[in-house]
Amino acid sequence: MKETITALRREMKRRGIFAYIVLTEDFHGSEYVGEHFRLREYLSGFTGSAGTLVVTENDAALWTDGRYFIQAACELSDSGIVLMKQGEPNVPTVEKFLREKMPDNSVLGFDGRAVNAAFARKLQNALSEKHITFSTDEDVGGAVWKNRPPLSKQPVFAVSRDVCGMSRAEKLERVRGKIRSENADCLAISALDEIAWLLNLRGNDVEYNPVFLSFMIVYSDRVQLFAERSIFGGEILSALNNDGVEILPYDEIYNALGKLQGSVLVDERAVNLRFWDSLKNAERIAKQSPVTLMKACKNPVEITSEKSAHIKDGLAVTRFMMWLYNAVKDGGITEISAAGKLDEFRKMGAGYLGQSFAPIMAYGAHGAIVHYSATDKTNAEILPRGLLLSDTGGHYIDGTTDITRTFVLGELSDEEKRAYTLVLAAHLDLLSAVFPNGVRGSVLDGIARQVLWQNGLDFNHGTGHGVGFLLNVHEPPQRISWRSPNDAVLCEGMITSDEPGLYFEGKFGIRHESLLLCEKSEFDGFLKFSPLTCVPFDAAGIDKRYLTERQMSVLNEYHRWVRETLSDLMNGEERKWLEEITREI
Repeated sequence: MKETITALRREMKRRGIFAYIVLTEDFHGSEYVGEHFRLREYLSGFTGSAGTLVVTENDAALWTDGRYFIQAACELSDSGIVLMKQGEPNVPTVEKFLREKMPDNSVLGFDGRAVNAAFARKLQNALSEKHITFSTDEDVGGAVWKNRPPLSKQPVFAVSRDVCGMSRAEKLERVRGKIRSENADCLAISALDEIAWLLNLRGNDVEYNPVFLSFMIVYSDRVQLFAERSIFGGEILSALNNDGVEILPYDEIYNALGKLQGSVLVDERAVNLRFWDSLKNAERIAKQSPVTLMKACKNPVEITSEKSAHIKDGLAVTRFMMWLYNAVKDGGITEISAAGKLDEFRKMGAGYLGQSFAPIMAYGAHGAIVHYSATDKTNAEILPRGLLLSDTGGHYIDGTTDITRTFVLGELSDEEKRAYTLVLAAHLDLLSAVFPNGVRGSVLDGIARQVLWQNGLDFNHGTGHGVGFLLNVHEPPQRISWRSPNDAVLCEGMITSDEPGLYFEGKFGIRHESLLLCEKSEFDGFLKFSPLTCVPFDAAGIDKRYLTERQMSVLNEYHRWVRETLSDLMNGEERKWLEEITREI
């Protein structure tokens, strides 16, 4: 058993706690978290971005989704922690596991600041018959973690209205209109990306996500922003003050919530349990934050900016693609050095700020690990044969990108070509989809997966996720996945990924991903997608027996657009290479 789990059990016993839960979240429900909040990783050794650790007096188990099954099995090996493959047959939910393991009248502990309020309610409902006591003020894991990193306090920067299309005052007025329409007195917000978008500010408190630690309450005539004051420069402080934004200490949020009366608009699914329970003196109107949909449906200026960012990014990745094919022939290129080279190409683009997530540069069998991240121990040399799965993205001052291409580095087997082509067919089917207003992502998922299902194949992750404007690379509310019970309606202006894949453990993995803009189609009442990502697919991996005439037509049209968009930005040698790789099939 890992020493950290033993230490945690010792502390649990001292406090009379039978079972303890550690989620991946920070105090804001973020998908990716800063170093201070990586308690689950510290205790379990599992480094993926999604997972729930449950430790009892006798058992330890970790739940994660299909993106991380292979990675988690490796990282949890010999730890004594049982891997629970979320959503798989005969795998219990966290609630069922606790119901079976916990004795009547025992105590369940967790840090109420780091557990979602809606999830906590599910636990309470599931365990009510066993008369379980909940101890939610217990940061037991924190007591075990010596030399825990402090909370981040990185400086923030402003986003110009010329780039994002709306001023802070205009956004606040829109939100206040929504508050009035719900007959609420104020809106309480915890989601970091919503606060950053609403204030036209960005930060660096969460690696790869340009957000800053904060809470916010929006009233009819003022705003309270709970954050570390030192992260704001004088010019930003003055601008915030002019827009009626008062800055208060970060930790004061719970006291402020406790003093609220009247009606408060708050999303139980997007706040932690302590945040929710602190509103004990107010009437809670439990609805999705109006900022969620405002942020997801990009305005015309944001769309124009995103197109600019994707052209710069497309040029960088396409140049990397050309470089890669030549470099691997000379040898000495590894997964880590290739990721570094791609970042060099991105840095040539105006307004490049950094990577939008940890790069996935996965050669050969590593491609089967959906969220693989190369380390000094695993860093493989990239050879002139087989496949390289490259999933990377960037933040530019005018937008966020996320792209996956699977590069063909030499002769492929028939199995590799078949898989490569079928995944491309799935990608093209979703790219060319036309659908009526009101359709949800769970419906569209079948369009992409159908060609795989017809061949008895599937993949264990969603087909698409929303992407923020110079914000989180995974953005709610839309998602393309049949496993999503509460997915959102697709709306004009949303940016969503298209990323089917196939993974064969110990052999290879393939994923093709582009970002798509949802827009009106030529048919009244219908929507369609148009591509933002501007990078060729490698035709060397295609077996035309697995593509229909329509799919080939969609691919040829996409490559024509890539060629026309990038050619004028390239030198003569690059243009000649681009013409060859985007030739019609």
